[in-house]
Amino acid sequence: MSRHMSENDYEDDPEGRDPRDEVDDEEEDEDYEEEPDFSDDPDFVDEIDDAALMGDILARRPKESDGVDSVVVVDGTPVVGPDRLDKLKKIVSKVFGQVGDIVNEHHPVEANGTSKGYVFLEYANHATALEAVRSLNNYRLDKQHKFTVNLFSDFDKYMSIPDEWEPPKEEAYKDQGNLKSWLLNTDAYDQFSIIYEGGEKVAIHQNAKPDPVQLELRPRWTETYLKWSPSGTFLVTLHSPGIAIWGGQDFRKLQRLSHPGVQYVDFSPCERYVVTFAPQAPISDEPTAVIFWEARSGLKKRAFNADGPPVWPLFKWSHDDKYFARMTDESTLSIYETPSFGMLDKKSIKVAGMQDFSWAPTENILAYWVAEDKDVPARVTLIEIPSRNEVRVKNLFNVADCKMHWQKSGDYLCVKVDRYSKLRRERDDGPKYAGLYYNFEIFHMREKQIPVDSVEIKENVQAFAWEPIGHKFAIIHGEGQSLNVSFYGVKTGHTPALLKKYERKTANCLFWSPCGQFIILAGLRNMSGVLEFVDTSDFTTMNTGEHFMCTDVEWDPTGRYVMTGVSWWGHKVDNAYWLWSFQGKILKRCQLDKFCQFLWRPRPPTLLTKKDVKEIKKNFKKYTVDFEAQDMMRSSKASKELIDKRRAKYDEYKAYRAKKLEQFQAYRDMRIQLRNGMDTDTLEVKNAVMEEEVVEFLVKEEVTIVD
Repeated sequence: MSRHMSENDYEDDPEGRDPRDEVDDEEEDEDYEEEPDFSDDPDFVDEIDDAALMGDILARRPKESDGVDSVVVVDGTPVVGPDRLDKLKKIVSKVFGQVGDIVNEHHPVEANGTSKGYVFLEYANHATALEAVRSLNNYRLDKQHKFTVNLFSDFDKYMSIPDEWEPPKEEAYKDQGNLKSWLLNTDAYDQFSIIYEGGEKVAIHQNAKPDPVQLELRPRWTETYLKWSPSGTFLVTLHSPGIAIWGGQDFRKLQRLSHPGVQYVDFSPCERYVVTFAPQAPISDEPTAVIFWEARSGLKKRAFNADGPPVWPLFKWSHDDKYFARMTDESTLSIYETPSFGMLDKKSIKVAGMQDFSWAPTENILAYWVAEDKDVPARVTLIEIPSRNEVRVKNLFNVADCKMHWQKSGDYLCVKVDRYSKLRRERDDGPKYAGLYYNFEIFHMREKQIPVDSVEIKENVQAFAWEPIGHKFAIIHGEGQSLNVSFYGVKTGHTPALLKKYERKTANCLFWSPCGQFIILAGLRNMSGVLEFVDTSDFTTMNTGEHFMCTDVEWDPTGRYVMTGVSWWGHKVDNAYWLWSFQGKILKRCQLDKFCQFLWRPRPPTLLTKKDVKEIKKNFKKYTVDFEAQDMMRSSKASKELIDKRRAKYDEYKAYRAKKLEQFQAYRDMRIQLRNGMDTDTLEVKNAVMEEEVVEFLVKEEVTIVD
């Protein structure tokens, strides 16, 4: 049986020593044995910095701005008595809590308990406080109260402003050169970029005749892929630290934007802004997943977190760069405006069951569709921005899914509606649809009250595409390898009419020419790359061809040429790109090792009016002669060199003749003096003065003896 020992138990020891001290001494002797030396050598240099070793920890270290800079002052709050103060606190917390977590809040009150009309709120960090100022300043609580939000640290900044104004220093102008230089080509040659050898080489070519001319060739110019801006002004390359923007005649670097882990990039339609997306970026108080930049200056405008599964693009732009929007869940649509990058009217559009939305391509109209909910039908709604007025609502029944397709000119909107005949709901897997058929709801955007027509297709729909410029659309429908292709025409005041139906076609993709009229019916993926070039003005097949295992089809911006390619990213053999005319004639086959990507350089919209284009088409035969002569001259390098040589000789002769004529005129007075005042340069010889004299000469005489 054990017992506890007291201090008296040790008094019997003659030396007065505590046995526990002996044990401690033994342990200390063991501890003081010689330990190994883990220190570095004096000349050791550590190649790993703290950021690489403890980056996640250092990112959370305190900053200077985490003090008073995280506090905001809200002016304009209602002045209420003690009985309504708690209600005011709840309202303020609800409004400002949407931005981020509020660490502390203080509501100053008078001696009698009445609020003073302003509030102090402290957020977790400076970035959240800045977001509160940006998104909630001038927030209107009701008709009488509007919040004015400022950082607490701004008061010192404003108090320290000097009384005497000093003009800002003028920054030196940084010339970026002519970013539209490729449009000045006299022959209007287009450019294209290619990536080959698995990404080891990137080249820019000019689509000249008879062979493309290489303008740039750079090794490892990008780590993944290339991206042209919508009008072709900028070229973007992607790298692990961020992106680089290139432009000008020599493709020099204009901007370098740091965004680690970036995988996607997108431009606004007018090229004012560029958006980068890093899907692996963690969700934090300081968002880094999606960053908006100003394209020309490289300034960072705003950043967002990526909520939910990454679907690119996360944000969709209006046609004029004034607005961009995204859906955060199935009920909230957030619209932001530029250049402030704040939320439009400080509030989102909340509609229960919202599934998707899309901007009109030529005006600030936004379309979204809402799924069915019990007895409430699905619907498609068109609203104007920024007024948010509903301009058209279309109710739809028995809807499984919807897809919205805008015509490029903005004249029509087609909503492809997947309808069902029977619905079976299951707890685990969700609803099951049976008896699917398809409706195409056509919205006539230019007509009064936006009438809607419907086209019904009973077969499975494989593809849909609008004619970019015109009034036709095409649908591929059917099952198996032999599919049907139907063309419909849309006219003002009329329902869509079937123009042509092709049966049993080997095609599952549609590629309209950018200028309309011409279309390629392509059988990609499991259809061996069969191509058919069709003129939809009279629906004649201009030519057919095949590019085996074709993965990409790209029209040039003018609609004169088209590229078909087999990308190494899709197939590991037979990597090449072919150039065709719009009529389906093969112009060039280019076999490249590990060919990856081909992109035409876009062109800005034409400055010609519809009247000018119509006049050019009317007189096209007059221009054809000159174009054909130029094409014949370019068709052979040898003939072109010969013509250039002859032209140079002729120009040399004309210069020599002009020089001699000038000398001849300089000696005119001398000639008149030597000829006794007679100007022989203007002397006319009349027929009456002339006499004809015939002179005969004996040239040769031969004598022949005849036997």
